[in-house]
Amino acid sequence: MAAIVIAGGGTAGLAAALALGRRGHRVRVLERGDAPPDGPAVESAQRWRRPGVPQAVHDHILNALGVRMLRRHAPDVLDGLLADGARLLDLAAAAPGGPAEPGEEELVTLVARRSLLDVVLHRAAAAVPGVSVSHRTTAAGLLTAPAGPSGHRVAGVVADTGERIPARLVLDATGRRSASRSWLAAAGLPVADDLSGPSRLHAYGRFYRLRRPCGPLPGPLNRGNAAGGIWGHYSAVLHPADNDVFAITLGALPGDRAMAALRGAEAFTAACRLSPYLAPWVEEDAAEPLGPVRATGMPPNVLRGAATDRLRPVRGLLPVGDAACTTDPMFGRGLSLALAHAFGLAELIDGRPEADDRLARDAAGLAERLLRPWFDKGVHDSRLRVRQWREATGAAADREPARPPEPPGPPVPPVPAGLWAAATAAAAADRAVWRGLTRIQTSLATPAEVFADPAFLDRVRASEGARPGPAAQEGPRPPTPAELRHALTAREGG
Repeated sequence: MAAIVIAGGGTAGLAAALALGRRGHRVRVLERGDAPPDGPAVESAQRWRRPGVPQAVHDHILNALGVRMLRRHAPDVLDGLLADGARLLDLAAAAPGGPAEPGEEELVTLVARRSLLDVVLHRAAAAVPGVSVSHRTTAAGLLTAPAGPSGHRVAGVVADTGERIPARLVLDATGRRSASRSWLAAAGLPVADDLSGPSRLHAYGRFYRLRRPCGPLPGPLNRGNAAGGIWGHYSAVLHPADNDVFAITLGALPGDRAMAALRGAEAFTAACRLSPYLAPWVEEDAAEPLGPVRATGMPPNVLRGAATDRLRPVRGLLPVGDAACTTDPMFGRGLSLALAHAFGLAELIDGRPEADDRLARDAAGLAERLLRPWFDKGVHDSRLRVRQWREATGAAADREPARPPEPPGPPVPPVPAGLWAAATAAAAADRAVWRGLTRIQTSLATPAEVFADPAFLDRVRASEGARPGPAAQEGPRPPTPAELRHALTAREGG
């Protein structure tokens, strides 16, 4: 009998297996895809075919929260990633002048392709005694058992092979599809309502490799760990990755035929050349493309009711990672939240010998503390971005197909828009304000925590009306909607 079954062998499932296995638990991971090929980690990652994880071929980062989790819970995984070509980028490289403060050393980003992260995690988890990974195997349903007058509890899973696998606890790590919802419904167990809010974004991404890896970078990383920005009507952001690879991702509203041309290599390159900070990176003598432009629709922000329901908790089943909460990928929080959630659940499970109501309630409390603030902010920021981009693009966005009315969203984050704008302006010249906002951007602190600091607010208010310093001067201008559409239309089909 596997004491714990984890359905899904992605980042969250592997991190949970690693953490639980190292605490002495017997764990079996069910993963529908193939195992990573043998060989050096970088080569294995490049040859690993994962049709069940389509997002693995897109850009990912591990922000400061994710780095903190690896340093605390799996330093060998972090060391392995660095040995295999990943890098830590210091965000203070983009900070305004001023003295560094204790804690600023945490403001780093780990840059590595998603496939490399998962290969290193997979090998670390599979090497733990008591952990086994069954590939080409999925959980198809639940085993249940009576649980006194309160109903039933989850007692294991039924695999797609027909194998019945008893377990005292099941973790749903099936990702965005959150398969446990259908399992619960089929078993006649309650399914709590989810919260959701659309991101409504199409993304177009491409990977490149530097031609002169030992030379200077083609251009500055104006964001510390990235180049480019989220502009008034589209986004264009470059993230370095491992082994002299980098990725460029362009984001746009759907429904605009001109922006859909970004699927073509020539149109994609034309947009990069028009976008601030990106042009030198796509010159032929600077980098070579590693593949085609890949297009994808961004998933909605979702907070699963099964992760946060304290009133009707399901005994013996806990969602983890994206199966518990998905946030807008534009803001780069997903991988880090998945690691934090997996390691946090492992600590709760280790202190609870039974998968009872208490464990379920404590897990719901963890999700509320860790995931809910970022879900709320993701919904708020996604809606704000959509409104601004629609206003900037005018009739172009009106061609988006009609959608059903949106369900009620979560409360707006408790930071007034004017105060947030003032803090953003102040951060260009005040290192302390920059530090506070960067802690939010890297998920180390919530907006409520940072803006509740009286010293932080005093510095923001003191900067209002002050003359902007050199760091706050206007940077390169992004193209207007008309300029960008004209450039893309001229190269459509490239």
